[in-house]
Amino acid sequence: MERTCILLLLLSTLVYSTLGQSGDISLPASLSVSPDRSQFFEYESVSLSCEVQGNSTGWRVVRNSERGILSECNTDWGKQQGSSCNVSLIPSDSGVYWCVSGSGEHSNAVNITVPAGAMILESPALPVTEGDSLTLRCRYPGTPSNLTADFYKDGSLIRTETTGEMTIPAVSKSDEGLYKCTNSEGESPESWMTVTDLSLSDLSLPASLSVSPDRSQFFEYESVSLSCEVQGNSTGWRVVRNSERGILSECNTDWGKQQGSSCNVSLIPSDSGVYWCVSGSGEHSNAVNITVHAGAVILESPALPVTEGDSVTLRCRYQGTPSDLTTDFYKDGSLIRAETTGEMTIPAVSKSDEGLYKCTNSEGESPESWMTVTVPVLSMSLPRLLCSLLVGSPYLLVTIILLVKYCRSRAQGGTRKTHQDQLGDHVEEE
Repeated sequence: MERTCILLLLLSTLVYSTLGQSGDISLPASLSVSPDRSQFFEYESVSLSCEVQGNSTGWRVVRNSERGILSECNTDWGKQQGSSCNVSLIPSDSGVYWCVSGSGEHSNAVNITVPAGAMILESPALPVTEGDSLTLRCRYPGTPSNLTADFYKDGSLIRTETTGEMTIPAVSKSDEGLYKCTNSEGESPESWMTVTDLSLSDLSLPASLSVSPDRSQFFEYESVSLSCEVQGNSTGWRVVRNSERGILSECNTDWGKQQGSSCNVSLIPSDSGVYWCVSGSGEHSNAVNITVHAGAVILESPALPVTEGDSVTLRCRYQGTPSDLTTDFYKDGSLIRAETTGEMTIPAVSKSDEGLYKCTNSEGESPESWMTVTVPVLSMSLPRLLCSLLVGSPYLLVTIILLVKYCRSRAQGGTRKTHQDQLGDHVEEE
């Protein structure tokens, strides 16, 4: 019995660890909308704010318009103030909005609709939590708010309300869907309402950006292929970048050639920047930093994260000369090794190998590149797992408490049964 309980505790730890280690599941920033609505009348105002965790800076509000044009606040729309953007809305402002940092980190995405018509549905732009009370309102400017309204979900009539508003006392996952309303004055656009159930599902990114060849540094005029590898059937993914000059743009504008969900780029120094994939609905992939060096020496290091335990080889490359020049390799500004072959191998990388690398040889010095090392779940020690998970996951803590209570009750039940058996044997002997 004791062995079974220990196995259950370990299993619960590993399950939550697997979910929690699927890769920075909490977003580094969240986009808030004030007022929290997904539909607005023309000329109404909305404030979009990037609420950032930690000390990350340089966050901006960007949008993908209904016409498929990616742009950022303070270009031809909105007014950026710090990490917020204030917009006086017109119909062309309809689209998907989110926050992005200079290093390619992203927030959640929010869909905002500005209809040219006279009717809107007041529904939340941000996800609502399962169990919360929610009120949807059918609004028409200049008339009382108590017009009789029909409310629809996924195209089907669900309720008629004489007050013009519909309340769901405790929303559930089944309430998630596409809503609209109609009354005697017209019909609102449809808006999607998202319900979060606080479960730990769907935590992985919907797409990943692959780089071929997998390097973070390139010589001028070399080529690279950037591909969005998408999970499921999601479509409309594009490669975008934030250049070193801080200009956000997408492939097929003034750089690269988009082919399906891939982008091929013949590189020049101004192509240095952070690249990632984005869908029309504001979903994002991981971000990759690429440096295009106009000098003579680059460091061949992986652009994508490497897994702890893997073998990694860093190479110092020089155009037009043999590859066996004696090379000094640096990590975080300190010399770590000199190699006569021009390359350095780490047989089994660990988290301590993560850092900023560069190389120098007789021909020059490479730029610096960051190497990320990811830690597989099962390679983590049990104390480390328990420490990180007990701090970060109340769900795991509750599970362990329940399991401990279960094990104790079973143990006490077994003890009582043993005493009863012993008593029965004593009676039979008498």
